Amino acid sequence: MCGIAGFFALDGQPASPVVLRRMTDAVAHRGPDGEGVYTDGALGFGHRRLAIIDLSPAGHQPMQSSDGRYVITYNGEVYNFQELRVELEALGWPFHSRTDTEVLLHAYAQWGPRAVERFNGMFALAIWDRQERRLFLARDRYGIKPLYYAWAGRTFVFGSEVKSLLEHPGMDAALDQEALVEYLTFQNYVTPRTLFAGVRLLPAGTHLTLTAGDGDAPAPVQYWDFDFREPETPGDDREYAEELDRLFRQAVRRQLVSDVDVGAYLSGGIDSGSITAVAAAELPRLKTFTCGFDLSSASGLELGFDERARAERMSYLFGTEQYEMVLKAGDMEHVMPRLVRHLEEPRIGQSYPNYYVAQLASKFVKVVLSGSGGDELFGGYPWRYARALASDDFEGYVDQYYAHWHRLMPNTVLHDVLQPIWPDVKHVWTRDLFRQVFPADVSRLETPEACINHSLYFEARTFLHGVLLVEDKLSMAHGLETRVPFLDNDLVDFAMRVPVRLKLANLAETVTFNENETGRKTEQYYGRTRDGKLLMRQVMARYVPAEVSEGDKQGFSAPDASWFKGESIDYVQRRLLQGRPRIYDYLDRPTVERLVHEHTSGARNRRLLIWSLLNLETWCETFL
Repeated sequence: MCGIAGFFALDGQPASPVVLRRMTDAVAHRGPDGEGVYTDGALGFGHRRLAIIDLSPAGHQPMQSSDGRYVITYNGEVYNFQELRVELEALGWPFHSRTDTEVLLHAYAQWGPRAVERFNGMFALAIWDRQERRLFLARDRYGIKPLYYAWAGRTFVFGSEVKSLLEHPGMDAALDQEALVEYLTFQNYVTPRTLFAGVRLLPAGTHLTLTAGDGDAPAPVQYWDFDFREPETPGDDREYAEELDRLFRQAVRRQLVSDVDVGAYLSGGIDSGSITAVAAAELPRLKTFTCGFDLSSASGLELGFDERARAERMSYLFGTEQYEMVLKAGDMEHVMPRLVRHLEEPRIGQSYPNYYVAQLASKFVKVVLSGSGGDELFGGYPWRYARALASDDFEGYVDQYYAHWHRLMPNTVLHDVLQPIWPDVKHVWTRDLFRQVFPADVSRLETPEACINHSLYFEARTFLHGVLLVEDKLSMAHGLETRVPFLDNDLVDFAMRVPVRLKLANLAETVTFNENETGRKTEQYYGRTRDGKLLMRQVMARYVPAEVSEGDKQGFSAPDASWFKGESIDYVQRRLLQGRPRIYDYLDRPTVERLVHEHTSGARNRRLLIWSLLNLETWCETFL
C-alpha cells in the first residue's frame, strides 16, 4: 500500500525530479517507509512506500523488470501474487524480491494489459514500457484504490490523490460546476468527474494506455464489470450456503498475508463480526477497533447508534485485543479541516468517524480488515431496491430509482439552490447521467428479480465505489492499509450468481423510508419483513452470536441529526449562515439558509444536506 504519482509530457519536455518529489511529498502520509523517483526523458514516476510485504530494500519503487524494459509504480496488494509468481517462474522470469510488485511487473511483461484480469486484489498502477515509449495505467475491478489523472497542457499527470496532481506547475485548482450538480443530486458522483475541474478518476475495472506521439487523449478501456443475474440452473440452497462459507473463509485467509501486524474493525454488525471471527482463529490476540458515540443528546432511532456493547461481546467470544473510542459532537468540528484535506472530494455521507477509527487503529497496526462490500453483494439495503419494483419497463425503473437517489434534495429545489450558476449548468441532466451507469442495451425488466439485480449493479458501481474511496483516503491519511475481504474475486463472482430469493424473500412486502432517517433499521424494515442478506445471515450465524446474525442493520453514523440542532448548532450557523461563506459563490444563499433552518428548527431532517454543505464550505477554503 503506497502513494503513486507521475507525468508524461507529450511535447517531449524532460521530466523534473524536483516536481516529482513535490508530487510524492504531497502524499507522504500514504507511504512513510520510503520514497523514490524515476525519470526517462519525458516520463516521470514517483512513489511513497508503506512497507507491508517484503520490508527489505528489495521492495523499493519505482521498480524495473529484470530485463530493464518495464518500470512500475504501484499502490495496493494483490493476494494471489504467490500463485502468479510460480507460473511466471515456470516461464523463465527471475525474481529478486518477495514482493507482489515484482510479480505484477513481470506479469505485465509476459501478458501485457490482459495481466490485470488475473489480479485478485486492490491496485492502482502505472507501468512504463521503455522500448515502445508507452504508459499504461490500471485500476482494480472494484475501485478499492484510487487513481486520478488530468491534462496540464500537453502533459498527462496522474496520482493516488488529487493533491499530487496540484503540485505539478501546469495544474490549478478550480471547482467543476457540473460535478457540483452531480454531488448535490446524489451526494456522490456517477461519472468519472471530480469536484476539481479537469481532474478525472480512472473508472474501476479499466485501464488506459498513452503512447508518445499520440494526438488525442485516450479513453479508458473497461476490462471487467459487475454482472448480477439469476443463475440459469439454480443450485440447492444448502449448496449455496456451503459455497458461501468456503469462499468467505478463503477470502479472509487470503487477505491475512502480511509481514506486519494485521487488525480488524469490529462494529456490532454481521460483516465485520464474521471477518473478525475467521481472522481471530488464524491470528491469536487479533487487535480489533471500535468507534462509539456519545448519545447523551440523541433521540429516537439515534439511541441505537452506539454498538460498543455488541462489539465488546464479540471481542470476548473471539479472544481479540479490543480498543475503543467514543466521539462527541465537538470532534466533528475539530477534525473537519484535516478530514476535507485528506478526503479531497466529498462523497456519500458522514465520514469523520472513519477518520478517527483509522487513526486509532494506526497506533497499533499497519493493516486492518473492513467489512465493506457485504451489503452491496448480498442485498443489505432492501428499502432502496423497493423503489424500483413497480415497473417492468426499464426506463420507468430508472425514473423511480433515480428519484430515490436524490439524497440531498429533489431537482425542483436543486434548481433554486444553484441559481448563481444555473446558466452554466442547466444543460446537465442528472437523470441521463444516472441512466448511463447501466448497460446501454437494457430495454425491459421481465421479473422483479431483474429489478433487484440492476439495483445491486448500480449500487456496486456507485455507492460502494464511493464508500471505498472514502475508506482508502481516510485510512491512508494515517498510513494504514485497509483490506476488504468481501471483495475477493472468487467471492464476488459467486455473489453475483446467488438467486435473489436467497438475498431478499419478501419482494411484495417492501418498506421504504427517508435516507436521512438512518440508524436501527429493525423498527423500519427488518423488524417488519425479516428480509435482506438472507443467505449471508444464515451462514454467518456460524461465526457470530444470534443477536448479531438475526439483528437489525446499523450504519456507521453519529447522531448528527440531533447534534446539528443541538451541541453543533453554533458551528453550523457560524459556517453556513454567518459572514461570507465561500459556497455562496455557487449556491443561492436565501434558499440554502431556508433549508438549514428547516433542520435546526426541527421542521425537516436535513442532516445529509447540512453535512454536505459543511464539507463543501471547508473544501472551498482548503483548495480554492
